[in-house]
Amino acid sequence: MAPARSGTGRVVSAVIGLSGMLMLSGCDLAPAYQTPHFVVPDSWSGQSPFARATPADMQLPSDWWHLFGDPELDALEEKAIAQNADLQAAAERFTQARSLVMKARADLLPHFGMAFGASDNKQSADALFRYKGAITQTDEFYGGLASWEPDFWSEIRNQVRMSKYAAQEKAADFAGARLSIEADLASDYVALRGYDAQEAIYRRSIAYFQKAVDMTHTQLVNQAAPRLDLARAQNQLYVTQAAELDLRAQREVTEHAIAILTNTAPESFHIEPQDEFRFRDIDVPTGMPSELLQRRPDIASAERVMAQANRSIGVARAAFYPHISLNADGGFHANGFDLAKLANSMWSYGATASMPIFEGGLRRASLQYSWSAYRETRDDYRSTVLSAFREIEDELSRTRLLRAEDARLKQAVGTALDMQDMTMTLYKGGVSDYLSAIVAQEAALDSRISEVQVAARSVQATVGLIRALGGGWNQIQLPTPDQTMTFDPLQYNGLRYPKPAGGIGAQAPEGYENLVTGIR
Repeated sequence: MAPARSGTGRVVSAVIGLSGMLMLSGCDLAPAYQTPHFVVPDSWSGQSPFARATPADMQLPSDWWHLFGDPELDALEEKAIAQNADLQAAAERFTQARSLVMKARADLLPHFGMAFGASDNKQSADALFRYKGAITQTDEFYGGLASWEPDFWSEIRNQVRMSKYAAQEKAADFAGARLSIEADLASDYVALRGYDAQEAIYRRSIAYFQKAVDMTHTQLVNQAAPRLDLARAQNQLYVTQAAELDLRAQREVTEHAIAILTNTAPESFHIEPQDEFRFRDIDVPTGMPSELLQRRPDIASAERVMAQANRSIGVARAAFYPHISLNADGGFHANGFDLAKLANSMWSYGATASMPIFEGGLRRASLQYSWSAYRETRDDYRSTVLSAFREIEDELSRTRLLRAEDARLKQAVGTALDMQDMTMTLYKGGVSDYLSAIVAQEAALDSRISEVQVAARSVQATVGLIRALGGGWNQIQLPTPDQTMTFDPLQYNGLRYPKPAGGIGAQAPEGYENLVTGIR
């Protein structure tokens, strides 16, 4: 017969066993994670017109719109970043994701609680099977509860890591939303200034055509020109006036879009027009294609989704292993109010373990699903990278060709204006008919309008290229996994507005409800 074990021996064995289990808690069942290593080109095929940047100039500034040299655009961008409702909502989604990190992390720590209660009970004296005791009695109890689930298979820690990666994903989404708002605002502003320049051209052309109408009317009165010439001149005037009204409608709609981006009601928002279209030419530093993976918020977001899917495999694997939980509770329980006596004390402690044996393939299905979901995120990540490469090549080609087209149109404007002046001189001298003058005038107007439109599209393509390159963002600006946590286990203050992380913080929306203040 084996000798009886002493109480001390049992305690030592329990401690050794618990230590062994805690050592097992370092087991991580998630597969080793590495981002895909893509083979990418050495350079951009569309960068031939752009000078190779020096290392100091390879990175765009985060406030890239200052490069255009337009103070009003600078003020609009700053207002949009500070007040745009969609951007602030994206910041709140990041804050909510950080809260879910803390919720997942709570399962790593022991849980403590208290329970207490009292009741006063009375039995019926005529009950058939009444307990032969006092008819009335009281019941009071109070005590404490404790529970903890050791994370032997890193299931909880992988869920915490997934929550941290999800918060980083929301931070990347915030950066993407901010870049989108910045680029949309800049593109709309460039379009608006293009409308201003076109409207100035229309005004000058309308004044010119009005003089032509007056001149042909005088010649008609003097019987020096047929009525057909007057009809042609009037038709040209009216068509141009109608085109100007259509342009004004486009400008107003664009102005309304800018108002919304800057958190201002369109009714109280106006940008004064300017006749000249002028923006600095920017040579955008494109860098190397391999650097794009660190400079695009959408690529960073897709990569964080992939990291989450990798950790979910570890969670699915942990479901095949035993789950152990430790529980303890104690306190006092008595009939009456005399609780605080050792004789009335009560306590219990123990451990429970559960392990699946046969569930018809439930956990295998979950594991198979997690592997497939992970492979899907890798496919989505590759698709995001390829789309980013396409966008950059598109904008490089568009910028290069639009600049060349604008240069040609500037030459066409000069020749068209010369042709317009010469034909009008010939018409006044009676050497040429008015049809030739009309053709020259329309050519001059069309070439001038086309030149401004292409110039605006060229600047918008530059904005699109900056956007495609990430707008000066870099993935090192993402908060680290530990920075996504918002409070300590024993912290109970500062919960309404957690400390910002990665430059992203929650703001009180009540401070932005005045929708009548705008940039004028």
